Amino acid sequence: MLQLEDMQLLRALGASQSLAAAARLLDLTPPAATVRLQRIEERLQVRLATRAARGISLTDEGQRLVQEAIEILERVESIPSRISGESSGLSGHLRVVAPFGFGREYIAPLVRDLYRSHPNLAISLILVESPLAAASGADAVISIGHIKGSSWVGHFLAPNDRLLCASPALARSLSGLTHPSELARCDYLTLRENDQDVTRLRFTEHDAAGKRMGKAVTVRLHSALSSNDGTVVRDWAVDGLGIVERSEWDCAKLIAKGKLTRLLPAWRLEPAPVMALTPTRQGLTVRQRIFLEAAKRAFNPVPWRS
Repeated sequence: MLQLEDMQLLRALGASQSLAAAARLLDLTPPAATVRLQRIEERLQVRLATRAARGISLTDEGQRLVQEAIEILERVESIPSRISGESSGLSGHLRVVAPFGFGREYIAPLVRDLYRSHPNLAISLILVESPLAAASGADAVISIGHIKGSSWVGHFLAPNDRLLCASPALARSLSGLTHPSELARCDYLTLRENDQDVTRLRFTEHDAAGKRMGKAVTVRLHSALSSNDGTVVRDWAVDGLGIVERSEWDCAKLIAKGKLTRLLPAWRLEPAPVMALTPTRQGLTVRQRIFLEAAKRAFNPVPWRS
């Protein structure tokens, strides 16, 4: 028979990319977690996970057992609130990871309102430069843009275009631009994050109805100024130091106020939708479901387009 401690380990494994990360969630040493997992496998006579140099991978049986463990623990952990009849009901600990700028602007108010609605729910909001790099143990991760090569499951929250912008004065001096290839002579302000090649931009042309025209065009831009902080790079653009590519969520208000001007509006960059990522699609906890529902409400209508 499995004990609660066994199910807690299984839940931690489902939210982690390694046995060591799962052990940290439970304040165990990695050897202790390994022994506990081996005992569970011996008791059930089934392999639950495979070990590899880059971490741990759950087998099909392991994934099913993790989902069962999550549901049972949710039920057990909600007993006090159900018995006491507290109206808030939801309890436990929700861990959310989000990028710095977007997290401060939109996720922090979301978490604030969620806590007001569920005061017995403890919430940790962790703001980082690269959310997926700090995702171990998180219940939900907020990501800007499509995630490639990840086991995390994406839940769409809001559309978000990437726009090429400049200060109004600089934009006027560049008013003759008609093709992305002409950007090579411009000073480009670079946001360096996630080890990506951020000076190489890919454009596609669209007509007035939004229909794509022709093949994509890739341009390598010259950069003398760079930072790992998006707010810094955006503010440099407002000050007229160069052109910048920024998410719609970050620059739409500045464009509306006349502090930034969009360049080459007929040429579009690859969109970067706002996504909430969870470790699995099935077996989500009540806390995860409540957070996803609150997030979808918060972005409907889309704040930067309303």
